[in-house]
Amino acid sequence: MLDVRKLRLLRELSRRGTIAAVAEALTFTPSAVSQQLTALERETGVPLLERTGRRVTLTPAAHRLVERTEEVLATLHEAAAELAATTTALTGTLRIGVFPTAIPTILTPALVALSTDHPGLDLTVTELDPVSVPDALRDESLDIALIQEYDYVPAAEDPALQTEPLLEETVHLAALSAEPLAVRRDAPWIAGTPGTLCHAMTIRACEAEGFTPHIRHHADDFGTVLALVAAGQGVAFVPDLGVVAPHAAVVLTPLPIRRRTHLAYRRGTRDHPAISAARTALHDAAEVPPIDGI
Repeated sequence: MLDVRKLRLLRELSRRGTIAAVAEALTFTPSAVSQQLTALERETGVPLLERTGRRVTLTPAAHRLVERTEEVLATLHEAAAELAATTTALTGTLRIGVFPTAIPTILTPALVALSTDHPGLDLTVTELDPVSVPDALRDESLDIALIQEYDYVPAAEDPALQTEPLLEETVHLAALSAEPLAVRRDAPWIAGTPGTLCHAMTIRACEAEGFTPHIRHHADDFGTVLALVAAGQGVAFVPDLGVVAPHAAVVLTPLPIRRRTHLAYRRGTRDHPAISAARTALHDAAEVPPIDGI
């Protein structure tokens, strides 16, 4: 019988690329990860890793095993959800991941509803950029989270996760005048920290207009972004949820660019009572009904 814990390590290696990265993400030592993967090779009786110096790559057999691992883990999650559904009250910890602009308008009313309807649930919230959500769900430090994609930065499909639409927003050009995006090639720009979706979207949306933006400032809080725009420090892209306290001097020009928010959770956990309750509360807060059958 194959060990699920070892299969998880192989799955993470296929995603992260190096044993060191797997060890850091899962708080193991590299030697412990190597030993577990070597033991898995003995259990399967076939080579799973090709070693070249300090680097390892997965064999075709290992890639097939990773695909099966996703199916196995989803089945185990479904079994756990069925067992949890036999209880009369929701208890335990529910870990929710959220991006900053969703906290006032979506997360806060959802938390109030969950706390009122299910007082036995221990709710914990982590604020993080959506690019960090998939890893946090996969390593089970989160149970459900909000993820995003922009028209110019689509979300990559992850076989370990299941998603459903939650909210769609218009992206605005924030500036001191209403001139169109195409004439902003020489303007200084304000964008998110490199590595975030907002930073990638700024670059790609401007490139689609034929220029590379000169990014003068990096800021991840849209309140800070709008303050910098109001101070004449540059122009920026701001989605609907980021316009909580607009400045009188800032002109917001709607663009044909959309930001889409989805709920994400591990495959097989969708019907777990706690996840189902969170889905309902978050959809109610976003005023979008849950979509069944996804």
